[in-house]
Amino acid sequence: MTPQEYIANAMRTDKSDYGYGPTGGVTPRIEHAVMGTVTEAGELLDAVKKAKIYGKPLDRVNLVEEAGDCMWYLALLCTELGVSFEQVWEKNIAKLRARYPEKFTQEHALARDLETERKILET
Repeated sequence: MTPQEYIANAMRTDKSDYGYGPTGGVTPRIEHAVMGTVTEAGELLDAVKKAKIYGKPLDRVNLVEEAGDCMWYLALLCTELGVSFEQVWEKNIAKLRARYPEKFTQEHALARDLETERKILET
């Protein structure tokens, strides 16, 4: 499945009528996408907590399910913002290349050039 096919199939299950409009430039779909992503990320964290803190076996099936749920909400966000997964990936990698020219180092992590990173993201 391509990223475009995933987004098209995922958006087939989107709630189209939210019953309210945007406030502060935040559309209902952006709000839904962000709330959902955070909620699903919390479920990922809970699965890891159960393994790390409570000594339960790591439920990899559940992790994949929750990762898929996160992706659904990110597909909603990308759709609402009018960008593709590929565009997001490309900008993210360009930003990371500026931040870590060769590979991750603690020194580069602490000395980020946020102005340069922002310019990369705005192009």
